[in-house]
Parts: sequence; C-alpha cells; structure tokens
Amino acid sequence: MAALTIAQDPAADEVLSTDPFGLLTGMLLDQQFPMERAFAGPAKILERFGTLEPAALADAEPEAFADLCATPPAIHRYGRSMAGRVQSLATVVRDEYGGDASRIWTTAEDGRELVRRLKALPGFGDQKARIFAALLGKQLGVRPEGWQEACGAYAEPGSFRSVADVVDADSLQKVREFKKAAKAAAKAEAGATSRP
Repeated sequence: MAALTIAQDPAADEVLSTDPFGLLTGMLLDQQFPMERAFAGPAKILERFGTLEPAALADAEPEAFADLCATPPAIHRYGRSMAGRVQSLATVVRDEYGGDASRIWTTAEDGRELVRRLKALPGFGDQKARIFAALLGKQLGVRPEGWQEACGAYAEPGSFRSVADVVDADSLQKVREFKKAAKAAAKAEAGATSRP
C-alpha cells in the first residue's frame, strides 16, 4: 500500500497505510469530527485493543470496547456509539469478506460494484462510499473499470473535495476550505429557498 498522510501523524498514518481494515475504520469515523483526528482513531484502537483483526473486534465485549474507544483522547466525539459501528463494520468484514477488508475492493468487478459494496457497509452512505472509492483510486491505485464514473466529482484529478485528495498538510487545508465553502453555499441556498 502507498504511504498515506491523512492523519498527519506518522504512527497513525502507518496504520492507515498498512492495514486495510484500519483505513476502512478511519473512513467510518470521518463524520462530525475533524478529518485527521477521525483517521487517527484506528491507531488508538490498535494501541488500546492490541489488534485491528476484524474477528477479534467483532467478538469484543461491547461495553468494554465502548469504554476503550471513549477513553480520552476518544476515537471520536461520539466514542461509545462509534465503537458499536466499528464492531458492526468488523462483523461484516469477518462474515462477508473472510476477515480481509481489502477483498471489498480487490474482488470488485468494476467501479459500480465497488461503490455498491461500500454503501452496504454499516455507517457508509452513498457519499462516503464514493469518497472512499476515490481515495482507493487516487492514492492506492485501486482502479477497477469505471471507477471514476462511479465516484463522480470525487475522482476529478487536481480537486480538493475530500479525504481522497489529502496528501499533505497543504492539501488538507485546501480540502477543509472547500468543505467550509460548500457548507456556506448550502446554508445560503437553504436560507434563500425558505424565504416566502
């Protein structure tokens, strides 16, 4: 796997770069929380739990695992509920992909199937699935036929729309600015349509 720099922390980025389930978990945690802190979550789980093996995570005692994830610094703003999602994700990877998260993308016939598989994962909606597929394509060279069409705008080269485009501190800042502008535009549009 390529050397990712999403968490902006060498140890956390090493986990993302070498552990497919770790990378998938980082994407799961990337909501309502600063991107680089979300993607540092898998390293915290590994450090505290001792493994990112999906079968072990799926079988962990839920309360104890939630405590571990919520201990400051927590893996997420909503550490306890995200712990449950991590375990749900681990269960799907164990049961449907033989415990190997990379099989989600290495065995997908085309881009559309890849996005469909990602959307079927706990905590992954359409947008998150397309962003993750774009991350795989842009940074890890996972490019099944039709991947760019399946990812839509997130696959555009030279864009700074999402985590798929974060390769250093500068690009992280550009993605943050893009998201902020998009949010402001959506808010202005919502305000304009709600007026009589």
